[in-house]
Amino acid sequence: MSVKKERRSYLIGYVLALILTLPVLGLTASGALPRGTLLWVAGVAAVVQIAVHFRFFLHIRLKGQTREDLHLILFTTLILALMGGGTIWIMADLAARM
Repeated sequence: MSVKKERRSYLIGYVLALILTLPVLGLTASGALPRGTLLWVAGVAAVVQIAVHFRFFLHIRLKGQTREDLHLILFTTLILALMGGGTIWIMADLAARM
């Protein structure tokens, strides 16, 4: 990939990330939506944001995906699940002790 194409890819990814982040931030700050709706909007934007980061910044494409890329994604998901689950477990234990 040429330097020009790579810069263009990064710029497109950056603009898409801003487009996905700023409206959710604005909706949160303004309180324009009910909490449940806002959580759904933020969740959908977060999932799309993950796809944008995979495509434009990590250069992982869904077509012709190699086994190494799949292992990378699965291992990262496992580590994040362990960290999140462990944090919730510890916080629940601390709350039970209070």
